Amino acid sequence: MNLLKANHFIVPAIYLFVTLFNLGCAPAEDQSSTEIDKKIGQMIMVGFDGFEAADTSHIMRDIQSHHIGGVILFDYDVSTDTPNRNIDSSEQVKTLNRDLQHLSEIPLFTAIDQEGGRVARLKPERGFPETVSARYLGELNHADSTAYHAARQANLLAELGFNVNFAPVVDLNTNPENPVIGRLNRSYGADPERVTKHAEIVIKEHLSNNVLPVIKHFPGHGSAWNDSHVGMADVTDTWEDIELKPYQNLIGTESPFGVMTAHVLNRDLDPEFPATLSEKVQTDILRNSLNFQGILFSDDMQMEAIRSFYGLEYAVEKAILAGVDVLVFANNSVYEPDIVPQAVEIIKQMVENGIISEERIEESYRRIMDAKENLRLME
Repeated sequence: MNLLKANHFIVPAIYLFVTLFNLGCAPAEDQSSTEIDKKIGQMIMVGFDGFEAADTSHIMRDIQSHHIGGVILFDYDVSTDTPNRNIDSSEQVKTLNRDLQHLSEIPLFTAIDQEGGRVARLKPERGFPETVSARYLGELNHADSTAYHAARQANLLAELGFNVNFAPVVDLNTNPENPVIGRLNRSYGADPERVTKHAEIVIKEHLSNNVLPVIKHFPGHGSAWNDSHVGMADVTDTWEDIELKPYQNLIGTESPFGVMTAHVLNRDLDPEFPATLSEKVQTDILRNSLNFQGILFSDDMQMEAIRSFYGLEYAVEKAILAGVDVLVFANNSVYEPDIVPQAVEIIKQMVENGIISEERIEESYRRIMDAKENLRLME
């Protein structure tokens, strides 16, 4: 073979080798970027307007492009002061949850606040069964009654396609005039043992239906005089250690429930930050002292107690460093269609700048995926 003929084969072979080499290497970088994007996305839960998945384009974008880990449905839209949000009827909700799941590569957390009584997104006027409050069950104090109502509720949620319920409330009713706990009958009572007893029953019934119960609001919202939806709730002078007792008791049962943070400031626990943003509260107390190993959800990051005092970027940074696994943006008190891409970009930049480590992201991602596997969502 002469040189010209040899070059005829050698040159294309070199180009082929270079091309294959580049094809082999480039996806490795892209894959790494995609993986961190997915892990960050799983740490976000968002609310949206619409009775159908196609009603609001950003939720489709958030699921498919930003890999969000969960959605939360509401029956009422606070920002427009109308009952036109996500919930109209049983069949409509079932279809909406199903369609949202079909959009997602990784199964979604589909969440709701269905405590019973005053805080129930599934209301009788929309064709859903009547519910009773935690206060009613606590005062009745019959385990069988609590089990009956909890089972009925958990069964309904599972039938509708929900797999996360932000209930039960384990705040102690130490201040009956509390505007968001006591006055709304959301607490089982002031006795931590009674609260534990009924919360444990509710947790058990939800888990038996593959619905993740999320107890709230850590480290205790029951003594507050203020509403953290509209401003900072300072419980420094009212909070007591006994408010940790239900958490301690329930963590001891080793049931795989979640915990939701409280936007309350307790200067005796952390002189600078409210609980949601406090490493002293969420990591030192909840994780290390009480040994909680499950998923930690933030309360709504768009509530005034967080949004007005800290701003999005700083609040996201502090919440993740505090130990929060899932950042909840309800998009209800205010509506921000681009909150997901903004939050994702903020977190990515912090990872790239070394403010938040990849190990910290992996830690939350692993908890989230373990929970989804335990709920049989990955089958």
